[in-house]
Amino acid sequence: MLQGARQTVLNFPSAFLGGNRTQRIEFLFCCLIWRLQLPPLLLWGVTCHAVVGSLWRSSFQGNANFLHLSRNRSNPEQGYCERGARLVSSLDFWTLSSENLIAVLPTDPVKENYVRKVKNCVFSVAFPTPFQSRVRLVAVSKEVLEDILDLDLSVSETDDFIQLVSGGKIVFGSIPLAHRYGGHQFGIWADQLGDGRAHLIGIYMNRQGEKWELQLKGSGKTPYSRNGDGRAILRSSVREFLCSEALHYLGIPTSRAASLVVSDDVVWRDQFYNGNLAKERGAVVLRVAKSWFRIGSLEILTHYGELDLLRMLLDFIIQEYFPLVDVKEPNRYVDFFSIVVFETAQLIALWMSVGFAHGVCNTDNFSLLSITIDYGPFGFMEAYNPDFVPNTSDDERRYKIGNQANIGMFNLNKLLQAINPLLNPRQKQLATQILKEYPVLYYTRFRELFKAKLGLLGKNEGDDDLIAFLLHEFWALKMISKHRLFPAWVSQYLSRLKSNISDSDSERRKRMTAVNPRYVLKNWMAESAVQKAERNDFSEVHLLQQVLRHPFQKHSAAERAGYSSPTPSWARDLRVSCSS
Repeated sequence: MLQGARQTVLNFPSAFLGGNRTQRIEFLFCCLIWRLQLPPLLLWGVTCHAVVGSLWRSSFQGNANFLHLSRNRSNPEQGYCERGARLVSSLDFWTLSSENLIAVLPTDPVKENYVRKVKNCVFSVAFPTPFQSRVRLVAVSKEVLEDILDLDLSVSETDDFIQLVSGGKIVFGSIPLAHRYGGHQFGIWADQLGDGRAHLIGIYMNRQGEKWELQLKGSGKTPYSRNGDGRAILRSSVREFLCSEALHYLGIPTSRAASLVVSDDVVWRDQFYNGNLAKERGAVVLRVAKSWFRIGSLEILTHYGELDLLRMLLDFIIQEYFPLVDVKEPNRYVDFFSIVVFETAQLIALWMSVGFAHGVCNTDNFSLLSITIDYGPFGFMEAYNPDFVPNTSDDERRYKIGNQANIGMFNLNKLLQAINPLLNPRQKQLATQILKEYPVLYYTRFRELFKAKLGLLGKNEGDDDLIAFLLHEFWALKMISKHRLFPAWVSQYLSRLKSNISDSDSERRKRMTAVNPRYVLKNWMAESAVQKAERNDFSEVHLLQQVLRHPFQKHSAAERAGYSSPTPSWARDLRVSCSS
């Protein structure tokens, strides 16, 4: 039986696509028998993804037990021997699964992949569209591969890996999904949005028992693509790859980037929406996060009155990602909301502590786990300017950096509106009171972060004045020192330091160096790397990777590149948009 099963699988995909329905089920059963005895990774092409998706749904609809058994499960029991090893040196024993999501949450019953209004589900089955031209792997994160995905860096040199991270092939047993969500964009309800160019290709449970969701960005059309082509381009992909890793090493919760591939496929983009279409190259980032659920994931269900599904999804989110909340507790939704309010305040305070402006703080871009997701026209301030707007598409300056805390409040209010139908009057009152505490939570954390930057210990009435004065000055001490009020600030600062009697200059210097980054990914640095990358020179992408992994340490190559200096004159008028 085993030998026959192996032969059948090796004939795939012809064995799968040919034959009648019974033969196809027999084929998949053979695959199951083979996997139970020898579990290698089986990668298969997705060129015929519409056909495969249809077969998957028609063969297994109403047969949950067989569906459950026929898919890989990344869990502590499965693959125990290979999990005992430190890192996996081959993809042969490495598995992904969609089961954790599909087994609980309903998927779109429509099998075909075309743009449409989707209702009464959380996901649509959607397969990536492979590139038609050469695909090149241009960057990988060694830390993501090794620390999160248990993969030795050498795996990234294999064709299987490149096919996987470019959307050319899918791990057998994992069903790729596109998530349905809505959202408020620039303050206005935008109705259905969803993963228009992203595919969740599976969940991996690593040797620490952590579940990570792997998502390809730029991997082709889905039912949620609207008028888009489902592709990402090289310049935006370079920016996301670098910035998500940079924020991680700055200590800010974020999705991570595992790899970046570029193709020779032509993608047309109007970068500034001014009618100037230009040819660019398609690219894909493999990004990972504990979850991709966002405020808009709940908003869409409430908007369409899908309250049973809203309750199902929210209970699933609580059980999977909020261990401190008891899913059987009557006040669980209030407890969940309280955590999201607290952690959102912490996240935005952290953004502000490094001068990071997200650029598009729509509710569909705000994670329920309060991590930074969906990098687009982000930017880091050069000098303190509360009116700094990184996104040229933001005509009304809604998402200027000084307004990010207020936008957090707006988005949390939309989250409260989304869960309101599940709350009784007393719970609504409690949740409203929790939301009112958000400003205090934000400013408390903001103050803590900036006091640490100044090396201050304890509390003092004048601390806020010290912080406010310093923030409203210029880019670096060399420039600040020229201000007429600088001597007064120094005098106040030195007086404040004397209140920390047991503190020493060396200890304070050590603390301050650990929280004041020397390098952040300013737009000119990203743009310089992008310009080289568009000429197939990825040296600066790799240099920035190295530098941004240690943002608090002086790096000789970074100093030569001017990364700790003011923006060079050629880049002072750089612009980025939602197309970036």
